[in-house]
Amino acid sequence: MNLNLVLAQVLLVTMGLLGVAASSPENIPKHLIQILIGLACTFFVARIKPKWLLKAAPLIWGFTLVLLVLVLIIGQGGNGSSVRRWIDLGPFDIQPSEFAKLGLILMLGSVIARKGVDGKLVGSAACIGITALLVAVEPDLGTTLLVFFSGLFILYMAGVRLVSISKFLVVVVLLTAPFGGLYLKTHSYILERFIGFVQGTQVSSAADLKSHQADGGYQVMQGRKAIAQGGVWGLGVDESMPKVPADHTDMVISSIGFSVGFLGVLIVMLGFWLVVHSSFIAIELLLRHAPLNRELHFACIIAAGAMFMVVSQALVNLCVAVGLLPVTGVPLPLVSFGGSSGVAMGIAFGLIHAALRGVRHISDRPAKPTVLEAPAPTLALALPFAQPPQVLPPLAPPIVLPSPVAEVLEPEDEPVWADGVVGNARGDEVYPPSNTLH
Repeated sequence: MNLNLVLAQVLLVTMGLLGVAASSPENIPKHLIQILIGLACTFFVARIKPKWLLKAAPLIWGFTLVLLVLVLIIGQGGNGSSVRRWIDLGPFDIQPSEFAKLGLILMLGSVIARKGVDGKLVGSAACIGITALLVAVEPDLGTTLLVFFSGLFILYMAGVRLVSISKFLVVVVLLTAPFGGLYLKTHSYILERFIGFVQGTQVSSAADLKSHQADGGYQVMQGRKAIAQGGVWGLGVDESMPKVPADHTDMVISSIGFSVGFLGVLIVMLGFWLVVHSSFIAIELLLRHAPLNRELHFACIIAAGAMFMVVSQALVNLCVAVGLLPVTGVPLPLVSFGGSSGVAMGIAFGLIHAALRGVRHISDRPAKPTVLEAPAPTLALALPFAQPPQVLPPLAPPIVLPSPVAEVLEPEDEPVWADGVVGNARGDEVYPPSNTLH
């Protein structure tokens, strides 16, 4: 297993444990169990070969779709809410949308690795659209956007042209725009959160603060207040922190900033940077084997997709905590309290480990002798940053220069004069004397 990735996971779960201890100490035993389950999932998935995941990807994606449909029928939202996001299984609840992101990553990797990227955008777009639509109906707009843009990122990393992705994006906007107003009217809390985000920074009195307790503006303000009170080194987990809604789930970063200080926030950011670093190491190792076969191409896609799933969700959560985005209800990966999120992120880490393990296993194989014959057809990698192999023209035949040997010249024959002088005659030839006039 990759040590940097292991270190990142340990740092994140440790910071999450401190954050839950500062905000909700009674949930520590349950949070410890969730951490152990997530680590076990990481270790188990890391041992799976990419070729097995390639074969099982359609079944896994189909199972997550069944869960998304099932949550619309028997799901619940808690606190009397009309949303349906969790399935009650007795001892614990399950949130299918967290696992739907993993199923989409595997399915897109399978489709692209098996069929390539040329002319296969329709099938990949259908997978993205079906998954995002089922999540949006729950409703869960934040997760819907993450699912959708995760799919677009995977298409880009797989080599689909930006022109094709832009056309797909335009089609989605045109299809969903007529229903946008009805969607916001039906689920009015989404618009209330956006209004609270816009007006939250304008609260200046106690009455205004009380009026904003029902929207996201109050939550963001209290979270920023807790982080500011923590300072650089924090005040410890025993100190009483300001009241922050969802301080152990969506706003857990405020609890970390209060108890551990800005140092704890930097440690969390370091953990997610290590995730990005380890994922790009996996992709770089895979590129060295270009052109890739199906197994390696699939491993490259799931490594990039799992990385984007973790980091994009963390980026959205942190932006909400500092007031750069409206409240979305997206947890901080491996840090926030929550069983489904912790298990799903543990599986995502395992996918990156599996991709690294797969490429290193192939790298350790002895090199085969080179045979000068036509290569077998393989699936070439089309990543945007992958340079195509350069084909050099055949060498021109060498120019052979003449050898610098001096020419041997034969002596010219002596001239034969017609003056009767025998001495000037050649060989035994005798010329008659010439008639001279006296």
